[in-house]
Amino acid sequence: MDCKESDFQLDHSFTYLNCAYMSPMLKEVEQAGIIGVQRKRNPFKISPEEFFGETDQLREEYAKLINAKDSKRIVVIPSVSYGMANVANNVPISKGDNIIVVGEQFPSNVYPWRSVVKEKGGEIITITPPKAPEDRGKIWNENILNAINEQTKLVAVGNIHWADGTLFDLKAIRKRTNEVGAWLAIDGTQSVGALPFDIKEIQPDALICAGYKWLMGPYSIGLAYYGPALDEGNPVEENWINRYESENFANLVNYNDEYQPGALRYEVGEHSNFILVPMMLKAVQLLNEWGIENIQEYCRNLIADSVKRLQEAGFHIEDENYRASHLFGIRLGKKHDMDQIKKTFDEHNILVSFRGDSIRVSPNVYNSPKDIANLTDALLNDF
Repeated sequence: MDCKESDFQLDHSFTYLNCAYMSPMLKEVEQAGIIGVQRKRNPFKISPEEFFGETDQLREEYAKLINAKDSKRIVVIPSVSYGMANVANNVPISKGDNIIVVGEQFPSNVYPWRSVVKEKGGEIITITPPKAPEDRGKIWNENILNAINEQTKLVAVGNIHWADGTLFDLKAIRKRTNEVGAWLAIDGTQSVGALPFDIKEIQPDALICAGYKWLMGPYSIGLAYYGPALDEGNPVEENWINRYESENFANLVNYNDEYQPGALRYEVGEHSNFILVPMMLKAVQLLNEWGIENIQEYCRNLIADSVKRLQEAGFHIEDENYRASHLFGIRLGKKHDMDQIKKTFDEHNILVSFRGDSIRVSPNVYNSPKDIANLTDALLNDF
């Protein structure tokens, strides 16, 4: 796969290695948004069918991306917290049960469970990462699996950790949750779109993704997959469009207490958004054209030499078997100074994130070998 730098309009006076914060806008996605804004100049040209058709296209395209057989299990959401709230609203938990999360998990995948146990009982068990850098990912995964027991009703994790890219063994976690009858809710925001994900292989009860990072879409739109366990659940929002036969505009005042079937009941109100949906659709189409495996391989090749050089210089980077290539953490050795590194990055316009004790680096297909060399040279004081 070739570098896709020309498909974006990044300011080249900066070295942007921070897609985990927010992706830059693809030119074609931007154009789709402009056309969407212009559509409302003449609202009489927007037919009732268009309230559903473009969203259905988006479902089908996203289903290809995550290998979901039934596109009707995919819904449009405004945020990860909204998507997880639908899970929290229905998870079967009571006093004596537990929900398992990992340490320093992103708040949108923690606050819903705190509310659940406060209301229904139970406890949250947090599996913190090992302090020693050696075999960190391996031991962390083992600790998660060992914590799942008969009282576990939900495991809520990311595919990778948002702060340092640690990979979680979702196949093993799913196997264990099936053994004890627990749900698995995955926050795929920092992986789906850059790291292959297969619904058929993992079979989660929920996969929730914001759209503005690795899915290359705009802000305030995301996509959620809900499995059969939630088919008869109650959504957090009572809107007209998630009601049965809402497609029939002439019949809307004959109120219907039934929801759309299955996962469609969880779709956000005004999901037909005529600006954000076409932007998200164009982004997912381009990702499917490029191929997610190719994106991950591009990032792997991009960082390989730099990772080796940094490890040799005493920086701690997780073994490749337990981290992603599109998002990884660099931890300092004893001789390194974080304040000096931040100063050097500022001087050379190198943009990354600092999360906990980790320098979070998150390249994508718009980055070139020169970008990674700039980062490496700054860390090794080779400028």
